[in-house]
Amino acid sequence: MNPSSAPILITGASQRVGLHCALRLLEDGHPVIVTYRSDRPGLQTLREKGATLLFADFSSEAGILALIGELKNHTDRLRAIVHNASEWLAETQDQEGAAFTRMFNVHMLAPYLINLHCAELLERSTPADIVHISDDVTRKGSSKHIAYCASKAGLESLTLSFAAQYAPQIKVNGIAPALLLFNPDDDAAYRAKALAKSALGIEPGSEVIYQSLRYLLDNPYVTGTTLTVNGGRHVK
Repeated sequence: MNPSSAPILITGASQRVGLHCALRLLEDGHPVIVTYRSDRPGLQTLREKGATLLFADFSSEAGILALIGELKNHTDRLRAIVHNASEWLAETQDQEGAAFTRMFNVHMLAPYLINLHCAELLERSTPADIVHISDDVTRKGSSKHIAYCASKAGLESLTLSFAAQYAPQIKVNGIAPALLLFNPDDDAAYRAKALAKSALGIEPGSEVIYQSLRYLLDNPYVTGTTLTVNGGRHVK
């Protein structure tokens, strides 16, 4: 992918995979706009590397529309939109509706509205891409995290619909990762159990998602596809 003067928007990129992908794109010479909800150490690194940082709260329609307005104040075109922002909430008793609504807003409403309202920005760039980061859990469902899984599955449905609507000017694809990074407080027993779920049995880190993102941005003949990046969980 040759660097473009049009920036790439990455939502929720203040830490972990999103931060890694934003920094890698900057290293490769691409202007990057990052949205964040919480002030984290990685944001200072992004500032120093030249990224544009925009606060965004995707938990409500008003917050999503506010971000879209702020984005249009900063640029009149986009090379790509990478929907990385994610929310995980436990579905505790008597709070199920609130948890579902919040995850629906972050995983589905925000990408839906941003894609609709920012298509004109993408159309001013050739090529142009939208990439949705979903989750491998949608492949089989989750009895413990129903709302999270359902809202991520809805995001994969948006991939298909927007791919059909925006072709051929804008390619729309997805990435569905499984375990990428452990948390520092994950104990040895949990790590061993998690690694055993995949055929490859490794903790791959964030770079595999950047490699997948680059493939989708670079390939001119792929749209309406979600890449599974799960270490072979589906064959285990």
